[in-house]
Order: sequence, then C-alpha cells, then structure tokens
Amino acid sequence: MRGSAHLLGAYRAGNSPVHRAPLGLKAVGVVVLSAVVLAFRSLPVLGAVLLLVLGAYAAARLLAESWRPLKLMWPVLLLLGAFQAWSNGPPAALLVVGNIVVCVAAARLITLTTALQDLLDGLVALAGPFRFLGADPERFGLTLALMLRSIPFLLGSARDVRHSAMARGLERNPRALTVPVVIRAVAYAQQTGDALAARGIGESSGSPDAPERKHAEGRG
Repeated sequence: MRGSAHLLGAYRAGNSPVHRAPLGLKAVGVVVLSAVVLAFRSLPVLGAVLLLVLGAYAAARLLAESWRPLKLMWPVLLLLGAFQAWSNGPPAALLVVGNIVVCVAAARLITLTTALQDLLDGLVALAGPFRFLGADPERFGLTLALMLRSIPFLLGSARDVRHSAMARGLERNPRALTVPVVIRAVAYAQQTGDALAARGIGESSGSPDAPERKHAEGRG
C-alpha cells in the first residue's frame, strides 16, 4: 500500500521554520488565509495569498508538493470551473477554483510539516474544553488516528484491486472492482477491532460485562 500516503499529505520530516512553527500558529495562519480569500473574492487577493502559500512551501523546502492538490482534484475542479465559466463567466470560474486550490494547499501544508502524533495531540487539546458537554478528547484522538490510518489502506486497496482487474481484462466489471475492496475493508475493520479489544481499548468501564472480562483476562 506504499505510495498512497501522499494522497493525504503525509508528514515530511524537516527542520525548516515552517516545520518548527507551533501547530496553533500554522492552524491560525491557514484559517486567516482561507477567510481572506473567501471573504474578499478578488483575483488580486487570491494571487497575493497564492504567493504567500507558495512562499511557505518554499520555506519548508516542499515546493514540489504544492501542485499535488491539482493532480488529485483536477476532475472535480475541471467540472466546477466549466460550470462556473458557463454560468458566471471565466473570472468567476478562476476565482472559485483558485480559492479551493489555495485553501486545500494551505491546509495540506500543515499535515506535511507536522508529525502525526503532534497533529493528533493538538486536535485532542482542541477538544478538551468540550469535556463538560460529555466529549471524550482521548477517544476523539483515537478515532482520528484510526481514520488517518485506515484511509491510506483503503485507497491503496482500491488501487491494487483496480490494477489486478486491469491485468485480467476486467477493468469495466463493477463486481471485480468493488467486491474485493469491500472484503478487504471488512477484514481490516475486523482486525482493527480485535486489536483494540485485546488491549481493552474502547470498552466502557460502566458496561455490565466489563468487570467479568477484566477478571477473565487477569486469570489468563
């Protein structure tokens, strides 16, 4: 499944100023830049923010990564741009597509320059104030970690199945493309659930059978 991680913007180790910047500062920067381009809806503003984002990529020595959102999103961007050009004219199409690209690229730079554990710790800390509403930040962090781990696996699984189907001349067979992916996804979910249960993660201490289960594990 290697090679799928770049789809999500996997962490690139480095010692640049962008890498060393606090997660909170980078998050605020992304929010501010996104708010600016979405609020002003101006091509000059969009161009200025685009230069800032590219400058941040260059400072992080990741300029080659800045174009990947275009590579991954071009079908959707093409359709959206064509519709906007037809309904509102080319400038509006350029503005809408450009805003999306800039916001995605800016957000992606956070994941490229922040270690996964630091990113999860930051999100858990962000959820901390909601404890009084019954939120469980640790469980929230675990859910995010599982999600970030699962998505590359599922993307890689779909890619492998597609390549296998193409090798057998079945690339247009929906069953050959979907059934193996579903089977792999179910097996992966089952293995993940078993691994969590073996470590006692996800069990509620207040559940009726929790004491018996812990006692049985202790005897084992």
